[in-house]
Amino acid sequence: MNTFFRRTKGRLFGTYPLKGEVLAQAVSAALAAGYRAFDTAQMYGNEKDLGEALANSGHVRDDLYIITKVHPDNFSEARFLTSVEQSLRDLRVSKADLLLLHWPPIGGDIAPSLKLLEAAHTRGLANEIGVSNYTVAMMKTAKRIVSAPLATNQVEFHPLLDQSKLLAGAAETGIPLCSYSAVARGEVFKHALFHELAAAYGQTPAQIVLRWIFQKGVVVNAMSTKPDNIRANWNITDFTLSSIDMARIDALTAVNFRVVTKQLVPWAPDWD
Repeated sequence: MNTFFRRTKGRLFGTYPLKGEVLAQAVSAALAAGYRAFDTAQMYGNEKDLGEALANSGHVRDDLYIITKVHPDNFSEARFLTSVEQSLRDLRVSKADLLLLHWPPIGGDIAPSLKLLEAAHTRGLANEIGVSNYTVAMMKTAKRIVSAPLATNQVEFHPLLDQSKLLAGAAETGIPLCSYSAVARGEVFKHALFHELAAAYGQTPAQIVLRWIFQKGVVVNAMSTKPDNIRANWNITDFTLSSIDMARIDALTAVNFRVVTKQLVPWAPDWD
């Protein structure tokens, strides 16, 4: 088990696109369910709301693991550290537990933003650093450029997308993966297999999907506003999918359905 997986207990509460009272209520339900790791980003526009919700939660800072990500618009020397300091003020913390680069920069030269990320770490603005939406080639380059360990590469990861190349890259570089779009914006529920397995294991279809990700050694990043679903998303550690059922789900990755495309996000690289 990698360090990032252990520190987050393999599960993050995602906050996109929540804001205001909706976010506050969801965070309260997540804390009650057992979540202690929370994921946000400058791009989400909700760092201030998350900071307020966690500050008012009654949980001490050391109990929480707070992740945020730097927007590519802030990848210049003039803006990077200033933007991180603003994020920390909004989050009401002195440092992030994990600071990520949200996307590779347009143009493909990842070195400058990686060096700025490491500078933020050296300054004590984050306990750990990592990346998001990196290809295998980028992971290998980042490993060479950054002297500090990279805690994770957060990527789209669900049973309808073949990310076997990224999993192999994670094993090779020692940069573990973290998921987003874990249920493919609901697309997974169109597949009968998850309903069949849910009935067989006495779980929900979403729990089957999240457990598959968990058993892949990938940190599960899930979001919901419904307390029952939040509890269910957390409670995926008291059952295990058999190797046969894992393989049946693996077969669905051939669908290759991708939520985040280059048409949707201009910073998206040429995916593996």
